[in-house]
Amino acid sequence: MSFGNQGARVWRKTGEKEMPKCLKSSVKYPQSVMVWGAMSAAGVGLLCFIKGRVNAASYQEILEHFMLPSAEKLYGDEDFIFQHDLAPAHSAKTTGKWFTDHGITVPNWPANSPDLNPIENLWDIVKRKLRDARPNTLDELKAAIEASWASITPQQVISAKGFPTKY
Repeated sequence: MSFGNQGARVWRKTGEKEMPKCLKSSVKYPQSVMVWGAMSAAGVGLLCFIKGRVNAASYQEILEHFMLPSAEKLYGDEDFIFQHDLAPAHSAKTTGKWFTDHGITVPNWPANSPDLNPIENLWDIVKRKLRDARPNTLDELKAAIEASWASITPQQVISAKGFPTKY
């Protein structure tokens, strides 16, 4: 995950410029990972760390092995509506057939509108929590993401009423 050009600020006294306690190492090429996750008013679902690109077939595998168990956890036997954006793997005909075959309702979604997707607020929470974690390896990054994700409560999302979340 990238946090943009947010340089660190250091307060120090004259003569402390090169002291180790005033320096913080940085990672020139930080690790990155693609993550799939689900949420509802009942909380967050499972996370899936994705290797490589997502096509319709791999997305349907994610749905089968992560979305369905998440839906079971969050909804039990209740019906639900699954929302996702119009990424090519999401809007593929075979993916639409997968949802139909599984009896899952997916609403129509306006093109080029990721800002309408409520899960973007959750990813913002995860990213903000990772700023302090400063993982250096892929395993550290995954562990930090999992810990951040697990700490998200339904109240953090519900209380924001669709606006950016605070924690």
